[in-house]
Amino acid sequence: MRETANSTHPTPVRARFRRPMALFLAAGAATCAVALAVTLGVDGSDERPAAARPEPAAVQLLDRVALAAQSAPAPSVRDGQFLYTKTKGHSTSLSETKGGGMSAARTDESAEHWVSVDGSAGTLTRTAQGDKTDPAPGRDKATINGPTYRFLESLPTDPARLLEKIYADARLNHGPDSGSTTGPDQQAFVAIGDLLRAVEAPPGVSAALYRAAARIPGVVMVPEATDAAGRTGVAVARVHNGERTEWIFDKDSLRLLGERTVTLKDSPWGTAGTPVTSVAIIGRGVTDKAGQAPKQ
Repeated sequence: MRETANSTHPTPVRARFRRPMALFLAAGAATCAVALAVTLGVDGSDERPAAARPEPAAVQLLDRVALAAQSAPAPSVRDGQFLYTKTKGHSTSLSETKGGGMSAARTDESAEHWVSVDGSAGTLTRTAQGDKTDPAPGRDKATINGPTYRFLESLPTDPARLLEKIYADARLNHGPDSGSTTGPDQQAFVAIGDLLRAVEAPPGVSAALYRAAARIPGVVMVPEATDAAGRTGVAVARVHNGERTEWIFDKDSLRLLGERTVTLKDSPWGTAGTPVTSVAIIGRGVTDKAGQAPKQ
């Protein structure tokens, strides 16, 4: 909703959805108000208190999820093809009303995505508002924040090496001198979640990503969470600035269902427990052409 001169409609103030759905759930929902400890964080800094060690229940759940991911069959792909992901989700925006108050409104962010296997073609995102194509990254230009399947294949499957690679990127853009309020620990958690949703990864890499996440300070388990498609599961989460970012898994298969960010206290975004952003993965596959659904 937009305010024009003489209009009584509210003015948009801020939308909550991470990087447009190319990585499917916005990158700004954030890092840990979980208890602080005096142990060092993964990033090795001793200039600030580190977040609490990963919760044992979360570590155990992520190990089980990693085992399930590692046993899954690898997608059969060829260069020139596209990995397809269908998502259902919403974002929340805050608007200032004429009286000076704040009003929260949801926007449907459901979409279909086609990501080039080898980066030789652009990424197509289709929403109710139309199609958007992001430029092709090129075969050798994919990154942590813009992955292709071939890029994911190149990542180390040793969790410690993989986590260090992710932290190197997180420190660069969210370290002490970056001006970011997110911080490397939360950004590492966000980046791993984005990688797991954006493109279906090789099983060994998926397993390594989950085991890497189990080493991030402040990671906790949430016994029950509901995704944007209404499916209930168990979650691994991290808290930052009064918000909890949750990865939701099916309780039986341990398959990743989606992610949401929940406010932990009453605020203009809603009452405590309100999902301010949420996304569910409801379809995946491989296709020969962007814009074409996979064969069933």
